[in-house]
Amino acid sequence: QVQLVESGGGLVQPGGSLRLSCAASGSIFKIYAMDWYRQAPGKQRELVAGITSGGSTNYADSVKGRFTISRDNAKNTVNLQMNSLKPEDTAVYYCNVATMTGHYWGQGTQVTVSS
Repeated sequence: QVQLVESGGGLVQPGGSLRLSCAASGSIFKIYAMDWYRQAPGKQRELVAGITSGGSTNYADSVKGRFTISRDNAKNTVNLQMNSLKPEDTAVYYCNVATMTGHYWGQGTQVTVSS
């Protein structure tokens, strides 16, 4: 089993920044992709950003140029630096990792962008 613990969510004003972190622990032999998803009320969960074990990244069009994903393979962590936040970024953000034994989800962390 793999456990994921997310942190860093909170309330921020429009234009502000937050940094989300996700730490994986447990029976980890190798982590392939590490992704961040989000789900706003009444909407489907969507992929925000992803990073492969080799460091290749991809982003949703809505966050390109504002969010940056990074990972530390030695520590099994993935981060999401979110700048220039907008009210439409408000959602619960989830970490997802792909390992040899399957995909695992974190519990989610709330991000609220409001004045």
